[in-house]
Amino acid sequence: MPRIAGIDLAMNKRVDIALRKIYGIGPSNAIEVVEAAKVKLNTKVKDLSQVEVDRIADIIRDHFLVEGDLRKEVSQNIRQLMDINCYRGTRHKRGLPVRGQRTRTNARTRKGPKKTIGSK
Repeated sequence: MPRIAGIDLAMNKRVDIALRKIYGIGPSNAIEVVEAAKVKLNTKVKDLSQVEVDRIADIIRDHFLVEGDLRKEVSQNIRQLMDINCYRGTRHKRGLPVRGQRTRTNARTRKGPKKTIGSK
């Protein structure tokens, strides 16, 4: 089972589909990597040679920020927003929606279950 960026790729899937399991590689980046490695798009992972796997791994390592490094950078960016007390940072601190969604109704994913205020 080929292992790229610390992730085991599914053997029975196409290469571009399997690469999407790597955090930071989406559909367009996966196609870009496969084309840069000179591998056919409809090739299954189990049909890849070790040389092709190494080429794909080298391209991802050199051109993309993936997995732990990307997660660390995203969390540092959010922490910076919270430190400078901008609007988005305060929404992250309070656990509310950040991108302008309404909170009078809905937003239960971010706010958690309903808290009953008072009952008679």
